[in-house]
Amino acid sequence: MLRFLVRLAIYLGTAALALLIASLILPGFRLSVSGFLIAIGVFALAQSILTPFIVNMARKYAPAVLGGIGLVSTFVALLIASFFPGGITITGIDTWVLASLVVWLITALGGWLLPLLLLRGKLADPAPKK
Repeated sequence: MLRFLVRLAIYLGTAALALLIASLILPGFRLSVSGFLIAIGVFALAQSILTPFIVNMARKYAPAVLGGIGLVSTFVALLIASFFPGGITITGIDTWVLASLVVWLITALGGWLLPLLLLRGKLADPAPKK
């Protein structure tokens, strides 16, 4: 259970960091302070639900695009999160493309590296003592 909570914290933390960095480096990406937590929650929830669905659809109908699934699910999650008022506002096609790339890259790296650093043997089930 502790492992799950740490992974959830990593996922939400990387989503927050990715959205924050995108808002700082992309002029057409605005993230309001009041809607920051809502934007993170909606983005993370949409991303976690959409990724398996999009993977299954791509595997069934377009196996050649499986490598880009993370980008597609990130784009769709950003789109859904932008529908909620007071959170994310993205203007311009170039910003949509770059935001999807930046957010995907940060969440992918964070989701890959942080568990290796934080969970390596530290939260493993202890062996029973004899």
